[in-house]
Amino acid sequence: MKNLLKLLAVTVFALFVFTACNDDDDPANNDFFAGTYKGKITYVDGSNTLTADNGSVFVTKIASGTKYNFAFSDKIPDLNGIEFEKKGDNTLVSIGASEASYIRIDDKKLTILYTKDGKTWTANASR
Repeated sequence: MKNLLKLLAVTVFALFVFTACNDDDDPANNDFFAGTYKGKITYVDGSNTLTADNGSVFVTKIASGTKYNFAFSDKIPDLNGIEFEKKGDNTLVSIGASEASYIRIDDKKLTILYTKDGKTWTANASR
């Protein structure tokens, strides 16, 4: 009976370790993803500038499988339906990215310099 309890304890522990170590929180390798990144965020629309040194961005992968939504804190407008492609093993880069406009995301870091219709969003955030 003791051996059976030891085996059961080891099995439960092993399942916990393997489950905790998988890439469930990796936006590049998940069918479903939701995560909050915290750091400096800004938004510029003409002379109106919003900034937060301790802001947050809630990122969700939407049903299409390649599009993501970005919900900003501190009254910064959201970015929705941004399409991504996978670069390397665990990094997503917005389609059409250039040096002047891009969004990069992985399991630990979110970097945004995104311009659309004369408005600019930036984020340097991590989780």
